[in-house]
Amino acid sequence: MLITTTEQLARFCAAQAEAEFVTVDTEFMRERTYYPKLCLVQLGSAAESVAVDPLAKGIDLTPLFDLMANPKILKVFHAARQDVEIFVNLTGKVPAPMFDTQVAAMVCGFGDSASYETLAGQLANAKIDKSSRFTDWSNRPLTEKQIEYALGDVSHLRRVYEKLRDQLAKTGRTDWVREEMAVLTSPDTYLIDPQTVWRRFKWRADKPRLRALLRELAAWREAEAQRLDVPRNRVVRDEALMEIACHPPSDAHGLSRIRGLSTGFGDSRQGKEILAAVERAQSLPIEQCPTGEARRVIPNGGVGAVMDLLKVLLKQVCDEHNVASKIIANTDDLEAIAVDDNADVPAMQGWRRDLFGNRALDLKHGKLVLGVKGRKVEVIPYSV
Repeated sequence: MLITTTEQLARFCAAQAEAEFVTVDTEFMRERTYYPKLCLVQLGSAAESVAVDPLAKGIDLTPLFDLMANPKILKVFHAARQDVEIFVNLTGKVPAPMFDTQVAAMVCGFGDSASYETLAGQLANAKIDKSSRFTDWSNRPLTEKQIEYALGDVSHLRRVYEKLRDQLAKTGRTDWVREEMAVLTSPDTYLIDPQTVWRRFKWRADKPRLRALLRELAAWREAEAQRLDVPRNRVVRDEALMEIACHPPSDAHGLSRIRGLSTGFGDSRQGKEILAAVERAQSLPIEQCPTGEARRVIPNGGVGAVMDLLKVLLKQVCDEHNVASKIIANTDDLEAIAVDDNADVPAMQGWRRDLFGNRALDLKHGKLVLGVKGRKVEVIPYSV
C-alpha cells in the first residue's frame, strides 16, 4: 500500500499504538545534495507493510515523526545509520528505542556486515529482488515494481528481527546489542561539527600552521556545503583545498591560480571567504593551532609479533563464540593493546573485555598460550 495523504498516515500510525515493534526503512537521494533527500519511508506492522510518500502534495509527516519518537514502540532497522540520520535532520531527534539487525547479526555470527538480502534468505526464507536498487526514488509516479521492491525491505525484516531477538535471548547476548544501540541512539553520532571535519582527511599536516589552515578551510567548506545543500566537492574539491592549505595564496590572483579553481574564482564571494579563512589561520597564535592525532609510540622488541598473536587469538575467540571480529576489535585496537595494557579501546571494555580483552592481556603476559589441535587453534592456560 502506498500512503499519499496525512489521513492515511495518521490511521496507520494510530493502529501501531499497542505494537511491540515496527520495521522501518527509507529510500533517499543525496548525489546532488549535502543532506539526504527523503523520497520514501517504508513501515512494517504485524498486519501490513506500507510505503509513505513524503513527496506527495500536502502530506504532513507529523504522525510518522510521533511514531518514531514513541518510547513504547521499538523501531527495527537494518544498517540504521543513514536512515536515522534522515530523521535526525528532519526532526532533531533520534528514533528510539531502536534495534539494528545488522549489528545483531554480527553478534550472532553472521559475519562482519551481513546484508539484508543474506539475512532475509537465511532467517526468513525470502528471496529479495534487488533490480530496483539503483532507481531514482525522486521520480514520480512510482511504479508498482518500485513499491513492491521497497516494501520487501520491511516485510521480511519482521521475521529477521524475531529470529535474531530469540537467538540473542537464547545466548544471553541481548545486552551486547543494547550497548551498541547506545551509540546509534546518541544525537552526537549524527552531528557534524565543521571545526572537526579536517580530521577526516587522510592527509595530515605535520606542522601546526598547516593544520590550522586545513581546519579553517575545511570548516568553511562544510558550512558552505550545508548552507547551499550541495556535496562538499561541489564547493571545492579535496585536492584544491589541500593545495590551498599547503600553498596559501595572499590575494585573489593567487587563489585563482590554484589548480581546480575557475578563472576569477578569487574575486567571487566564495573566493573572498576562503582568503579570509586563510588569513584567520595564519594570524592564529601557534599555541592555538590544532594538535595532530597523538601518535602511538611503538617500542622496539616484539610488538609486531604480539599483534600477530592477538590476531590469531581474536579469530579463535570469534570462531569459538560465533561472533564477527569487526564488532570486537580492529587492527588499531590490537596494536593499542599490544603496546598498553590499559588501552582505551572498545575491546577492553564491557562484554568485549570479558570475551576477548582479558584473554589478550593473559596472552601478552604468558598466562595462556595458543596451540593447534587437529586443524583448530586452541587457547591453553599456562603456568610456570
